[in-house]
Amino acid sequence: MGEVETLALLDVAEYGCLSMTGVDGAPYGIPVNFVRDGNTLILHCAPEGRKIDNIIRNNRVSFCVVGKTEIQPAQFTTRYESAIVSGRAELIENAEHKTALLMKLCEKYTPDHLDAAKKAIAGSLHRTAVIVIHIESITGKAKR
Repeated sequence: MGEVETLALLDVAEYGCLSMTGVDGAPYGIPVNFVRDGNTLILHCAPEGRKIDNIIRNNRVSFCVVGKTEIQPAQFTTRYESAIVSGRAELIENAEHKTALLMKLCEKYTPDHLDAAKKAIAGSLHRTAVIVIHIESITGKAKR
């Protein structure tokens, strides 16, 4: 797929799989909600744990999204669309910046509840980490 179509897939996908290198050198992947904002992906998590430890150790990550799929049994194949991002993850520390990025997630996932989202963000900001993935490369592939 071309870049425009690949970015469009990122915009409509509900979740993706964040892959990184573990502190022990082993691969580690985890499904997460996210939103694309220009040339970045935004996600959130707990402020401590395996994901955070991995990113602190090595901020190079891969992010994979799978869109529509349809198994074609008689043809022994699958129709699909996918996007793979390579980039560097950054932990956002500034409270104002974190709040703005979390609102972007809410605009995607809870657009009818933005007033409540503001209150929820304010109440849980101290126990929420925000990660931005700076997209360095992106590829998309589809079989339709």
